[in-house]
Amino acid sequence: MTTKGLIQVFSGDGRGKTSAAFGLAMRAAGHGLKVAVVQFMKPTDFFTGENNSIKNLSNIDIYNYGNSDIWGRDGWPQKNYPKEAKTVSLEALNKAKDLSSTKGLDLLVLDEAGEAAKLELLTVNQLKDLLNNKENELEIIITGYHMPQEIIDMADLVTELKAIKHPYEKGITARRGFDY
Repeated sequence: MTTKGLIQVFSGDGRGKTSAAFGLAMRAAGHGLKVAVVQFMKPTDFFTGENNSIKNLSNIDIYNYGNSDIWGRDGWPQKNYPKEAKTVSLEALNKAKDLSSTKGLDLLVLDEAGEAAKLELLTVNQLKDLLNNKENELEIIITGYHMPQEIIDMADLVTELKAIKHPYEKGITARRGFDY
């Protein structure tokens, strides 16, 4: 890449933030670009169809960090998370920092980093520091249900996904192949 990498945000209460980020990762990979995905709050045993598909692509690396105990029975992150969750999130942040200064990486996805900041698993200043010190050409996508306003202000592109109607409201749980 020869142009300045932008900062993109996918946030909001609607479905599709991670899916949108993975779609752009696939697009970049299809053009021969080098991609890395760091997933916050999603442990290595967190099975999703997109993770399963992406692991077969040679120019996308995925790194999962998380503690499954952070997720409640309702499928939402819990505020009373185990202490290890903060340690693991800081490991994810350190990996993301290393990747953000790697020459030759074109796209870095920070999946659920916004939510990790909201839950105080990492600080907004730590996230801002990563963005301010990234390689100039590196494109970064940050996802999260909640996104700190300071990150939104730094972003070049912000997309809010808004839930209008959702099957969860009818008691329909996440379906394999469609929701994960």
